[in-house]
Amino acid sequence: MWTHKAWPGRFLPQPLPVKERLRAYAGWCNAVEGNTTFYATPTRDTVETWAQQTDPDFRFVVKLPKVVTHERRFAGVETEMRTFLDAIDPLGDRAVLWTQLPASFAPSDVDALRRFLRRLPTDRRRAVEVRHPGFFTDTGSTSLERALADASAEWVPFDTTVFFQRPPTSEAEEDAWAKKPRLPRRTRALTDRPIVRYLGRDSISETVKGWRPWTEVVAAWLREGRSPTVFVHTPDNVDAPALTRSFHSEVRALVPDLAPLPEPEPVEPATLF
Repeated sequence: MWTHKAWPGRFLPQPLPVKERLRAYAGWCNAVEGNTTFYATPTRDTVETWAQQTDPDFRFVVKLPKVVTHERRFAGVETEMRTFLDAIDPLGDRAVLWTQLPASFAPSDVDALRRFLRRLPTDRRRAVEVRHPGFFTDTGSTSLERALADASAEWVPFDTTVFFQRPPTSEAEEDAWAKKPRLPRRTRALTDRPIVRYLGRDSISETVKGWRPWTEVVAAWLREGRSPTVFVHTPDNVDAPALTRSFHSEVRALVPDLAPLPEPEPVEPATLF
């Protein structure tokens, strides 16, 4: 996601044509979640514009179509996957194929996932997000890790532990409370490119306090030679770009060799603290 109704005039210049918004977002962050691809596969021409608006090291974590993961659960999806893979081809190795599974996809279904991952192009990075509690038991996690290892795929944790520490206090928090998974925090990386999704609260101070365990984990990954990608969310995502940069700054304080993020175009105001 690189557009939000609250961002123009705050994080992004205003007015700004649709085909330039990703370029402006890329001045704040060097990776993006491709959530819209879950609902509809973009045209190849559209993806070409994404590639043109971003630097070669910009990362796209693109979610596989809903029909593949949720509706057909990998059965009979050859046509849909060919269309999807052709569409995102302009992104090359900058794209990670993100398989987000529904909460009903249980450890008993892991063989279907294993077979699907093996059929994906070997030159594409793969990442999987699961939401069934059974995967967070010893037996369930071992089974999933073996399937992911077979395909050199990463396990994407979605950390909502801080968010669920107390009841919601706003409309945005109530919406997230009803929709987001409530699962244990997981900090084990399986590949050299771990991916983390973190959900905080409306409160900036609570969000920052809640990500502190991740700064140490990410710093350790960097020292090991890994190259992690971290996405910082809040229920309304109004402050997400600035929060992301703050998280990066905290990690960089622990790992000074970490490259700085790009400098965004000046927009007033653009600070949180």
